[in-house]
Amino acid sequence: MAEEQIDEDLDGEEGTEDAELDSSKKDGKKRVLILIGLAMFLVVGGFGAAWYTGVLDPLIAMITGEEAESSKKDPSQRTNYGNAVFHDLDEILVNLNTGGRKSTFLKIRISLELENEQDVTRITELMPRIIDNFQVYLRELRVEDLKGSAGMYRLREELLTRVSAAVHPIKVNDILFKEMLVQ
Repeated sequence: MAEEQIDEDLDGEEGTEDAELDSSKKDGKKRVLILIGLAMFLVVGGFGAAWYTGVLDPLIAMITGEEAESSKKDPSQRTNYGNAVFHDLDEILVNLNTGGRKSTFLKIRISLELENEQDVTRITELMPRIIDNFQVYLRELRVEDLKGSAGMYRLREELLTRVSAAVHPIKVNDILFKEMLVQ
């Protein structure tokens, strides 16, 4: 009877060891499959990101031979960025909105990027309207509105919108900050 109990105990222990081995094998297979899936995801994702950002363009051009063809094109068909005309505005000095605290000033020098030389004379004629639009907007700004690159970007976009509205038929491509001082 004691021997039967010992045999049963041994059989029970072997059964649990087999079950543990089977479950650890299954866990190991799951881990391997997860790692393979993760590696494939990273490779495909990395390739997709490189394709999307244009990192692979020189390699693809070299393989397909497009680089040699693009250098054979007529130079007049290439995009020329040198046709832009820049017109400097006078320095603008405004008192910022401080909500009753001590005075804070903004000194700004701006240059407008125009499409052609003929627009400069029309811009000069409309300068009082442009300056008025800028003054009204800038006086309502707070120092917090100008902080960081996001503040500069918002300021550029807002000024571009206002100058485009003021000189409507004329196309203003961009606003360039030459100087900006908050004191």
